[in-house]
Amino acid sequence: MSDKTFHVVMYPWFAMGHLIPFLQISNNLAERGHRISFFLPTKTQAKLEPLNLHKDLISFIPISVPHVDGVPPGTETTADVPLPMHPLLMTAMDLTAPFIEASLCDLKPHFVFYDFTHWLPALARRLGIKSVLHCIISPATIGFLLSPERKLDEKPITAADYKEPPPSFPPSSIKLTPFENRHLTFGGVKQFGKGITFMERQLMSFNESDAISFKSCTEMEGPYCDYVAEQFKKPVILAGPAVPKPPTIALEEKWAKWLDSFKAKTVIFCAFGSECILKEDQFQELVLGFDLTGLPFLAALKKPMEAETIDSALPEGFEERVKGRGVVHGDWVQQQLILRHPSVGCFVTHCGSGSLSEAMVTECQLVLLPHAGDQIINARLMSEDLKVGVEVEKGEEDGLFTREGVCKAVKAVMDDDSEVGKEVRANHAKWREFLSSKGLEYSYIDNFVQKLLSLLK
Repeated sequence: MSDKTFHVVMYPWFAMGHLIPFLQISNNLAERGHRISFFLPTKTQAKLEPLNLHKDLISFIPISVPHVDGVPPGTETTADVPLPMHPLLMTAMDLTAPFIEASLCDLKPHFVFYDFTHWLPALARRLGIKSVLHCIISPATIGFLLSPERKLDEKPITAADYKEPPPSFPPSSIKLTPFENRHLTFGGVKQFGKGITFMERQLMSFNESDAISFKSCTEMEGPYCDYVAEQFKKPVILAGPAVPKPPTIALEEKWAKWLDSFKAKTVIFCAFGSECILKEDQFQELVLGFDLTGLPFLAALKKPMEAETIDSALPEGFEERVKGRGVVHGDWVQQQLILRHPSVGCFVTHCGSGSLSEAMVTECQLVLLPHAGDQIINARLMSEDLKVGVEVEKGEEDGLFTREGVCKAVKAVMDDDSEVGKEVRANHAKWREFLSSKGLEYSYIDNFVQKLLSLLK
């Protein structure tokens, strides 16, 4: 432990995919004796309580989310409302600024960690507090999409801008299709909060911070980390690869029993996180792709946008055809435990960073099917740069995949004898060994703490 301990305030975006990684870094810092004050919506505290491993040092500070017209009363996180309402939730979060300011005056922390609240760095500076943008998406994504070289603050972004990486971006296989260019451009220019676009919010968040931190490591993304530091002209500090701790609970009996009935490494497991919702035609192509493989499968998916229930969205005759071999489940499952089950051989993922972290330390082979935003660049990193998985082919202009494409990608990673299968299996094994190596995360966090302390000098 360091001679000097410090106090950090955490204020992540109100989404479980942001709150949990912020709590993960909080646990790592608290383990070394540092104090954490963690702001989060009132009812969400109960969900995070079990993940707080240092209750003596990590204090949750509940926030009442201000009401904004158009948002159902009681809304606290992105899980409570559909995607089109997320900008209104951001407006509500921005309205907490006076409460946060009063709390910071009272708490007097050394640092404030944030991500989407672009107004926090200026507020922290006025109070003599250092601000750290703790970014849960990859350095490669930030470098590719937000690099100051793109001069995004001078002109509106267009799809043509994303055809190529920025001029001095590290050598890489990251390329986007015309459909992905349009998707990412639209995401950047839409309003996200009152009177501000998502792109403007992100640029301010990065430009105004005292430092940027990533849950990444130099071994996997070193050149991209250096590029971001050089472009934004500020320290980039790495918290390590954030390898999830092995679960201490058992897999639910019904899933354990079901999975136990299949041979080792034969089951396809598919899970797309809490916010990825497919359109009905793509949902059907996905499950029909699993059926086409002839292999057993468990797919944990949200019901499609147009459907009343999961069952009503399934293709006609599908349930009868896959009985005893395939399950499509509409609720949450214990992903980490399922990935570690001996009968699971392949993981079809939307490429969220948390899911990729969990999968990289297991023996499941990766099939990559990105849905939106940073997941697209994560998929290219995994399939092209690191070559640890196979991406499902999609139409360059319409972004759609087919059942044949799903089947082809699954078969490629599950086939021990194919060239692709051999390559991804060998690369995955190499990275699994590295990520599981003793003391890796510990040394990164020690270095992280030293870099934070140097900001206080």
